[in-house]
Amino acid sequence: MLNIRNFCIIAHIDHGKSTLADRLLEVTGTVEARKMRPQYLDRLELERERGITIKMAPVRMAYTLNATSYILNLIDTPGHSDFSYEVSRALAAVEGAILLVDVTKGIQAQTLSNFRSAEKAGLKIIGAVNKIDLNPPHLEKIVASLASLLKVSPSEIFRVSGKTGQGVEEIIHAVIEKIPPPKESDQSQSLIFDSLYDDHKGILAFIRSFGGMIRTTDEVYFLSNQTRVKPKEVGYFTPDLKAVSSILPGEMGYLATGLKEPNLVKIGDTVSNNPKARPLSGYREPAPVVFISFYPTATTKFEDMKSAFAKLKLTDSALSFEPEANDALGRGLKVGFLGQLHFEIISSRLKNEFNVDFLTSFPSVAYRIKNESKEFVIKQPQDFPLKADKVFQPMINLEILTPPEYLNQIVNLKKVFDLEIFEVNNLGESVLILGKMPLSELIRDFDDQLKSVSAGFASFSYEFSGEEAAEVEKMEILVAGEVIPALTRIVAKKDIEKEARKSVEKLKELLPKQQFAQAIQASAQGRIVARETIAAMKKLLGNFGKTGGDRTRKMKLWKKQQRGKERLKESGRVEVPIEVFREILKKQ
Repeated sequence: MLNIRNFCIIAHIDHGKSTLADRLLEVTGTVEARKMRPQYLDRLELERERGITIKMAPVRMAYTLNATSYILNLIDTPGHSDFSYEVSRALAAVEGAILLVDVTKGIQAQTLSNFRSAEKAGLKIIGAVNKIDLNPPHLEKIVASLASLLKVSPSEIFRVSGKTGQGVEEIIHAVIEKIPPPKESDQSQSLIFDSLYDDHKGILAFIRSFGGMIRTTDEVYFLSNQTRVKPKEVGYFTPDLKAVSSILPGEMGYLATGLKEPNLVKIGDTVSNNPKARPLSGYREPAPVVFISFYPTATTKFEDMKSAFAKLKLTDSALSFEPEANDALGRGLKVGFLGQLHFEIISSRLKNEFNVDFLTSFPSVAYRIKNESKEFVIKQPQDFPLKADKVFQPMINLEILTPPEYLNQIVNLKKVFDLEIFEVNNLGESVLILGKMPLSELIRDFDDQLKSVSAGFASFSYEFSGEEAAEVEKMEILVAGEVIPALTRIVAKKDIEKEARKSVEKLKELLPKQQFAQAIQASAQGRIVARETIAAMKKLLGNFGKTGGDRTRKMKLWKKQQRGKERLKESGRVEVPIEVFREILKKQ
């Protein structure tokens, strides 16, 4: 165990974690040069397509320093706030971290967030600036600001280039010399920090052993539910899966369970060959905070969509879903996500990996409702009661890091979003803005607006800060007097008229005409707050309209058509075409 080093790379998104990991694989000889490709540890096609890490990636490397052989277990982590749960699992499985900063961009919001998480986990943190091959003029300023954050001398900050490999050997030496070796627990304990599904081996549990050996000859127990398993295989990440006879204390590896049921293998659970062993503590599974309904379109069956989500769940423990039905759209699934990017990633994977075509509802958050003595949580707008004594919504604390010249524009976002700013501090060459806002505001394209007003230079991170009373209402859309449940939304009271007007105007543009006039209405708390009308299709009165003729006969025919339209209006239902749903539910 003295020769094992477990560490991860943490950084803001796009600061070069995966590129640095590529160079580590090359320098240690883990991957042959002829097999090397960019973002080697990013195995998902979507990761390489977007150029971001979505899933953490563990790898075992061997390196010799001063005639001593070392095992280096690295975890490459995602950088976006939505995937901070992945980072938290990586931090629980290692003793040290490389905190990486892009020298052309400097310290960003997620840099601060990751630093605090690593510090709280008690890890040894090694600071490094990346992309020094670009020779930026403010290199020393960025080095000084990172040194100040870590409370070390600027000489202790490593200068590396993930592109050229400059400084990579030095950082490997620092990992060996500065990060402590693992300590062995007095009990058989291994942490499940990730999982993967294999058609032949079942669920693969990614584990970090803290004490005791894991062998294929022994039965092991998942302590949270006492599930007993005889491993089909155990092995290491090299980075491909390599079977071995046992995983030793202090090491990382995988355990092929043979299980097909995802609920039996829980991220953060403890694996032990002793069913009465003490579970490891300190890790909690993430709870979804954004809820969106998925409905299959004509080209996809409901069962196929449900099966695709079940397979995605095996590689993404934060994903949750349950069946629901909608009169207009049929059977669907209510799906929980960690944020907007998490939703976009899952949507892309559904299309690309499973060829599933679908329609989604408006995103919503969970509201806690208090009515007299009753208290309940709703996750779908349709379930929101017409009358609520008190409504509570999830809140987030925000940290926005920006160059000083964009401060006023960002503060002005308070006019667009329900954003409260309570502190502005200087942080080196940047300004740190501290504030809070409802989670529901974050999913209203806050990220895009922030990037727009700051020319892309501002970044932000957030964490949940409990809940507060909310001034919100349920807004329903009625077409020809009938509520369309899929278009129901929860809207801030101050925005209700603006959002209602926008919705009915857009529907008027999209809905086809009928033989009777269609009233499009937006309703809140039983009152109509906006209305548009689609006129009925006009019908020529035979040849009378062109050539004149007996006026009495023309009026009789016109009145007959009017009576027919009235009967249609009373009995006719307006079917909203799927194409209209697709347009109206697009990001607004």
